[in-house]
Amino acid sequence: MQKVKPCLWFNYNADEALDFYSKVFKNFEVTSRSKYGPNMPGPEGALLTAEFRIEDQELMALNAGPAFKFTEAVSIVVYCEDQAEVDHYWEKLTEGGEESMCGWLKDKFGLSWQIVPKRLGELMSSKDAAKGGKVMQALLKMTKLNVKELEEAYNS
Repeated sequence: MQKVKPCLWFNYNADEALDFYSKVFKNFEVTSRSKYGPNMPGPEGALLTAEFRIEDQELMALNAGPAFKFTEAVSIVVYCEDQAEVDHYWEKLTEGGEESMCGWLKDKFGLSWQIVPKRLGELMSSKDAAKGGKVMQALLKMTKLNVKELEEAYNS
């Protein structure tokens, strides 16, 4: 068991979210579920919590109603090998959600994600500060990140 695990609060739609994420990520697994029982604040028999794994990250879903909503203050970062992977996650996670800027988006549940090509870290960590600055300026103009454009900015 992972010692530290993020818990995501859903508005009685955690089942739908888990089904959605299972279609977005090929390495997805629900590892446990608990249900609301009698004399509990949620609908009896409905999902209360679920522990799940996306790739190697363990998370928990709490199906607890409308009291709290997701904000951009917390996001999940997905590091992508290439542009095709960026495109895949961007397309799937924005379905019913909304695009933001600099590789950020909100899915249809309001959860914020950052879809980041691994190449960005390599470009930004250059010892040449001017090149890193050019990459940052290019990134600030993007919605979905474009690896080719980031590399072109680096090499300009």
